[in-house]
Amino acid sequence: MEEDYYSMSCGSEEEEDCYSSDREDDSIYGLENEDFDAQCGAPSKAPYSKVITRESLLAAQTEHLQRVMDLLSVREHHARALLIHYRWDVDQLIAACVERGKACMFAEAGVTVVEHVDLDPPETSSTVMCNVCMDDVPAKDVTRMDCSHSFCNDCKHNFLHLDNTARCSVILIILFSSHLVLYVNSYTWKLSGWTEHFIVKIKEGLSRRIKCMAHKCNGICDEDIIKKLVSVRHPDLAEKFDRFLLESYIEDNKMVKWCPSTPHCGNAIRVENDEFCEVECSCGLQFCFSCASEAHSPCSCLMWEMWAKKCSDESETVNWITVHTKPCPKCHKPVEKNGGCNLVGCICGQAFCWLCGGATGRDHTWSTIADHSCGRYKEDSEEKAEIAKRYLYRYMHYHSRYKAHTDSFKQESGLRETIKEKIANLEAKDSKLRDFSWVTNGLYRLFRSRQALSYSYPFAFYMFGDDLFKNEMTTEEREIKQNLFEDQQQQLESNVEKLSKFLEEPFDEYSVEQVMRNRMEVINLSVVIDNLCKKMYECIENDLLDPLQFTTHMIAPYQSKGIQKAVELTAGWDAQASSNNEFHEAADQFNETGQASASGTLDDSAQLSRKRPRRGNFATNLIDLNLPA
Repeated sequence: MEEDYYSMSCGSEEEEDCYSSDREDDSIYGLENEDFDAQCGAPSKAPYSKVITRESLLAAQTEHLQRVMDLLSVREHHARALLIHYRWDVDQLIAACVERGKACMFAEAGVTVVEHVDLDPPETSSTVMCNVCMDDVPAKDVTRMDCSHSFCNDCKHNFLHLDNTARCSVILIILFSSHLVLYVNSYTWKLSGWTEHFIVKIKEGLSRRIKCMAHKCNGICDEDIIKKLVSVRHPDLAEKFDRFLLESYIEDNKMVKWCPSTPHCGNAIRVENDEFCEVECSCGLQFCFSCASEAHSPCSCLMWEMWAKKCSDESETVNWITVHTKPCPKCHKPVEKNGGCNLVGCICGQAFCWLCGGATGRDHTWSTIADHSCGRYKEDSEEKAEIAKRYLYRYMHYHSRYKAHTDSFKQESGLRETIKEKIANLEAKDSKLRDFSWVTNGLYRLFRSRQALSYSYPFAFYMFGDDLFKNEMTTEEREIKQNLFEDQQQQLESNVEKLSKFLEEPFDEYSVEQVMRNRMEVINLSVVIDNLCKKMYECIENDLLDPLQFTTHMIAPYQSKGIQKAVELTAGWDAQASSNNEFHEAADQFNETGQASASGTLDDSAQLSRKRPRRGNFATNLIDLNLPA
């Protein structure tokens, strides 16, 4: 009999239930078994998230810069200005270029392309009129930006020392334009040149897009000129400016975010296809990429934010006080009734009627209270108290189940070590069974489904309540959809509890026949639970969230293999060829359809579709990003 079970377990290489061994050290948060993936219908996919370390940040930024430089034949600071304007979205930049042309795109981004700018022009005896100090300044002390505006590098004139004609000119310019910057220093007015302008902008944290000082000029200043002028007076500020430019790849990029680990691991995560997803950093932290909080699907980010606030603050305490206490009419402190008499007294000495809350005297009989008559029945106050009570009980229902599954997840986390001991005991018995990966895979499935179950209760609290979707569904529609969702939720919950029971059993004490029966139960339940999770997510996305008319809620898609761990970013492909191919493909499609083919939109607020856009794959001295800004 033992041989029959053993041969059934591992006798055929083609059998789907046969797992490879040596999986004890694999993480339970990621399935590595290909046969189990095939059972659960999870095709193998390339990693959709990359880890950007301090060492690879410069390479990641240079990769995007090089693509734009090759595509549009512009210098590096022009490419950076364009990418920051389009939030480092190359697809969106290509769409704007194809649809509206380079000239319009450059103008909107504040980019003026010139053939060549000499940072160290030869000395000359000629002078240039500075529009700040209204004086003729040697050409070597003046810098001209790509936008053609010229100002002193360091204006050494004091406003009070100018002659009357120059003062009048400066005052008129101050009144009718905003390109002059004056600073008060020891009761004197000092006119600013380029250097002072750059220093102020860097200190204000506006260094990623420093605009020209000229009135109504949208031109972006050359970063090389900024560093050259600022480094003369403040070398440390020039290094800070360099760091800001480097970090702009993360700060201004909607597809890249810092890992929210505490203490910070120094990494950032870049997603390739969809910003509504859950990722795992190389430090081990799993989080929602969209809102940078803990992974919370199937809750949307707004739902989870509201739920976390509700659970952490005193909002439900206020609800309890509303239901079980009444305010004193004198000091307005909440008073709880602890007896049957409707004449209650506050610690401040004021007596009042519990029925209506009105102040009274302390003398009373069985039927009346001195100096008081309740008068007519006030339906509105009773109705408000009843509504608050129902809301509180509803919250307690969903919170208790959310808390129960969260606690179960924490307790079941200790099963990993227990199961390792059970497997070691079975191996020590010299049993013919050598394949125990079904236990590890089943344990992983238990964890994954337990998390989905716990977060499904906050989702149901808001989906079928009045906080977010009061006007989205009729009462009948809400009841039908709630019954549909709760049926699937209960099926999943029932099977998860069964799986938990089988994994907690002392199978190391069982006979081979019992172990094989337990094995088949775990395998079957794992597949069933995976399918139920998929169906629940499909119900949420297609039947509940997609029909919404007035609001848009996106959730991270369900992954059978769990939250995928991000891999470290590596560069090394032909960026120029890829950029040219993308540009020509976009231009061809635009000529045929009149629309840009790139997935990015020109305005994030205009993106009304709930479909997840598909995006293309993107591929010196190091700056310590952990240093304070």
